[in-house]
Amino acid sequence: ISDADLDRLVEGLPAHVVLVIDGAYTEYAEGYDGGLRHARIRPNVLMTRTFSKIYGLGGLRIGWGYGPQEMVDVMTRIRQPFNLSVVQLAAAEAAVRDTSWVAHCAALNAEQRARLVGALGQLGIACDTSDTNFVLARFADAAEAKSAEAALASDGILVRGVAGYGFPEGLRITVGDADQTGRVIDSLNRWRMAA
Repeated sequence: ISDADLDRLVEGLPAHVVLVIDGAYTEYAEGYDGGLRHARIRPNVLMTRTFSKIYGLGGLRIGWGYGPQEMVDVMTRIRQPFNLSVVQLAAAEAAVRDTSWVAHCAALNAEQRARLVGALGQLGIACDTSDTNFVLARFADAAEAKSAEAALASDGILVRGVAGYGFPEGLRITVGDADQTGRVIDSLNRWRMAA
């Protein structure tokens, strides 16, 4: 969502409605604060983040949130006691302090995302604009998407079909490192040449 659209949503929000802004992919989007500026000043806006994406700590199931003290107090009262282990807390603290690693990962992701989108475009496969660690590739139709998914799977590459979200012609392709991105591109080139 654009900053202007988020601003409009927040400004039109009734006082009795709570808005939770999921900032899971915030670190991938250059210049985006994930809703922090709204959570700082609005009594009914909460921003959440996860360590599962750019920090690479998905298996630890840890995240954090920021918002008005009244909302934080309510959440503190209803959460499970001791809901995070010492290991989870230590990993989260180390991850959040390693800002150079996060910057490196964000830059690598942006570079490889552009490479992947460019290669898909050369194959005639459109992609939605993405500021995350994946792209939504739109094939000609559902049959073509299934065919590409099968070809990728035969090369040991797993992608996610998104027919259940109303896009039967779409595949969600995660952006990897240079080698992984190259494997996806090579596999789709072979698939397209065989079609």
